[in-house]
Amino acid sequence: MKLEFLFVPTSDLSASLALYRDGLGFTEVWREGDTTVALALPGTDVQLMLDAHDPDAPLGPLFVVDSVEAFHAARAESLTVVEKPSEIPGGFLATYQDPGGATIYVMDQSTDSATQ
Repeated sequence: MKLEFLFVPTSDLSASLALYRDGLGFTEVWREGDTTVALALPGTDVQLMLDAHDPDAPLGPLFVVDSVEAFHAARAESLTVVEKPSEIPGGFLATYQDPGGATIYVMDQSTDSATQ
C-alpha cells in the first residue's frame, strides 16, 4: 500500500490550478481530460490530484494497492464502505470511511497495460 495522491475535489479547476501550479509553483505532472490534473508536491512522491468531475466528493488520501478486490475482501469489515470496488480507466477504485469518518480512496492499476 502506497500513498500516491491527495485527492482534492474542486468546483473550479482553473482557479485551483492558478493557486497550486501558478501561485505555489507545483509542477503539473499529467491530465485526464478537462477535469483532472495531478501536480507534484515538492519534497515528496505524493501528488496533489485536482478533480472537477465531482466537486462535492470528500477530500482524502488515495492509496495504490496491488488489488482493490483483495484489499476490500480483507478490510471491508474494519472500514465503512462508501463505494464498493468499481472499474475505472486502468484498474479499480473503492471508497471507504475510517472509524473517525475520514474518507479513504483505494485504487489499483491492474488493467493498465503500461504497468503490466
